Amino acid sequence: MEALDNRCPSCGAKITFNPEIQKWDCEYCGSQFSLEEMQKYRNASSEEVNQGSKREDSSNTKLKDLDVYHCKNCGAEIMADATTAATFCVYCGSTAILKERIEAGRAPDLIIPFKNVKEDAVRAFRQVVKHKPLTPKCFKNEKNIQKITGVYIPFWAYDFKADGEMEFLARDIRTWSDYHYQYTETRKYEVRNRGHFDYSKVLADASTRFADDLMDSLEPFEYDQLEKYNHAYLSGFLAEKYDVEEDKALERAEKRTMNTCVQLLSDSILHQSKTLRDNQMKLEKVASYYIMLPVWMVNIQYNNKYYLFAMNGQTGKIVGNLPIGVKEVILWSVFLFLIFFLLGWGVMYLV
Repeated sequence: MEALDNRCPSCGAKITFNPEIQKWDCEYCGSQFSLEEMQKYRNASSEEVNQGSKREDSSNTKLKDLDVYHCKNCGAEIMADATTAATFCVYCGSTAILKERIEAGRAPDLIIPFKNVKEDAVRAFRQVVKHKPLTPKCFKNEKNIQKITGVYIPFWAYDFKADGEMEFLARDIRTWSDYHYQYTETRKYEVRNRGHFDYSKVLADASTRFADDLMDSLEPFEYDQLEKYNHAYLSGFLAEKYDVEEDKALERAEKRTMNTCVQLLSDSILHQSKTLRDNQMKLEKVASYYIMLPVWMVNIQYNNKYYLFAMNGQTGKIVGNLPIGVKEVILWSVFLFLIFFLLGWGVMYLV
């Protein structure tokens, strides 16, 4: 079996994936190669390397020829190929990490390669903190900003079919008045609504290190750019190792899908208010996928708490939570007090 070793076919140097040109770019000799060319030179992982031995059950797929980094501080596990040097933990910023060869794990089915480069993420983060003067100084520290790292985040994705009906209690309220009284008329309706829905690749975060609502906020991803998984896309990036099993993530995906069904059927009822009374909708899982999605991210510690900034590595959508610094609040309060004091004193002097 071929080992994964992404090196330049021209000069033999380590080669990394360039999101801007969607090719593998050698910074030493300037050569550029497509995935087909890399496979031709046997420098991108073969079908066997990506998926392990042929099998009937896809859940038995194993990852091979990848390194896994263990953080002594927070316990994070991130994967990388031989071309990637992980010098700090993307979750806690610690430099105390250990590098080992990964032993087992299911290989992803699909991947969306990075479209944005690190400079795009750095520029976006600077823009965010620039317009937030109360943000602590550490978030504007160039050393912390440069720790922004490209990470492939694991997701389970499911295809569903939904069919059935729901019963709603609907209301229409009308009010009017005359010279003596104010009137309110409430009309109630029992509405049964039936529907059939097909859903493709409903996502559920496969890592416990990220808040589910934060990962949901990175959506949507453009599925027309999904590619068949290949280890070569990890060149120059890191990849989170999933720690949420498929069956457990399924429950959350089903809940998200059912909530969408309720919303769609409720929106189709032309009454002022609707309340779900009975749900007879049946949900069937058609297929499941293990997908790697691109995210630029940085975790910055402030007051013993980590704050995550993340950018969708495909669309550029930004999410994150920034704290308010105590020192910054005090400084701005004093500054504004002095400004208003001087303005007030000036007005009184002129009067």
